[in-house]
Amino acid sequence: MKSFKYGDQEIDSYEVFASVANMVLGFGVLSLPRSIIQKTNSVDGWISILIGGVGAIFFTWIVAKLISRFPKRNLYDIGRSVIGRPLAFLITLMFAVYMLAFVAFETRGVASISRLYLFDRTPIEIVCLVFLLVLIYGVSGPSVALFRLNTLFLPIVIMLIFVLLLMNISHFDIHNLMPFFVTDWRELLITSKESAFSFLGFEILLFYNMILTKPKQAVKASTLGVLVSLVLYLLVFFFSVGVFGPEVTASTLYPTEELAKQVEAPGGFFERFESIFFSVWVLTLYNSAVMALDVSLSAIEAVFSKVKRTALAIGVGPILYLAMMQPQNINEIQLFGDWISYAGIGMGMIVPTLLLLLSMLRGVKGRA
Repeated sequence: MKSFKYGDQEIDSYEVFASVANMVLGFGVLSLPRSIIQKTNSVDGWISILIGGVGAIFFTWIVAKLISRFPKRNLYDIGRSVIGRPLAFLITLMFAVYMLAFVAFETRGVASISRLYLFDRTPIEIVCLVFLLVLIYGVSGPSVALFRLNTLFLPIVIMLIFVLLLMNISHFDIHNLMPFFVTDWRELLITSKESAFSFLGFEILLFYNMILTKPKQAVKASTLGVLVSLVLYLLVFFFSVGVFGPEVTASTLYPTEELAKQVEAPGGFFERFESIFFSVWVLTLYNSAVMALDVSLSAIEAVFSKVKRTALAIGVGPILYLAMMQPQNINEIQLFGDWISYAGIGMGMIVPTLLLLLSMLRGVKGRA
């Protein structure tokens, strides 16, 4: 008889697809339309999103090719084989710090948006603390469970986005998308950097390679996950501009959440659709944050093998809480996110590319 599909401790290609898609989505869906319109001042920003998405797909392919070249190895093991133990040790610790900063940013973002749309009387400090405790609980178990969680919630998230867009068709004005192609191509290229930040997240594969059943299939699954996210980003962008217009979109903090406020269902079935939307979207933000925390702990465990997972998760908790409390306003939060994005480009794009090139030049490969 065939064993139960979820009875093992490994993940297949669909779970890779769902997890990469969930990581790439997350916070970017809520704020990307505003950040792009602020730079381009027109609907031409979709070209910047497309360029950033295609670039992310390329670097996702790089990461997937790297891990398929070294089956069942994590970033530290790959680094030891290609560039030696000292540099591998340094890069792995830098990767852990980057992921911890990502967790702090996501958690603070959840708290800030929750204060606006759900818990207007609850202090941000309390929301951050509760969310952090749930994150620590989530990473205390096996990593495979987090992948199962992503496969459960991704269809719900995609369906929710399509419901949101369909319910806003009556508010959509095609004239808000005009005129086309009025932005200088150099400005579009510069703005594509903003969209590239929103596509970070695929680099988690550098540490989940250990539990992939077929690492070679990760190439197709991970690039497909980024592609689905790209399509959803473009749809949300077009609807945000089509409903609100470029000027309003550029001045709205979270245009996607405001789209949810526009939803009106017959008979008053959805009196506050934005609460339903954000409540479900918190699941996506949780999935992104908990996987980032899990990866950061895996990175620390790779270089300090004697450290226990639960003790490590509890130990980094106070550090994370202090980090997420540092930004004092929305501008500082955005600046915090920008610095994390720059670090993500280095750790998720540049480092894997260099490792892949060096491994090919030196003829270094790993065996399962």
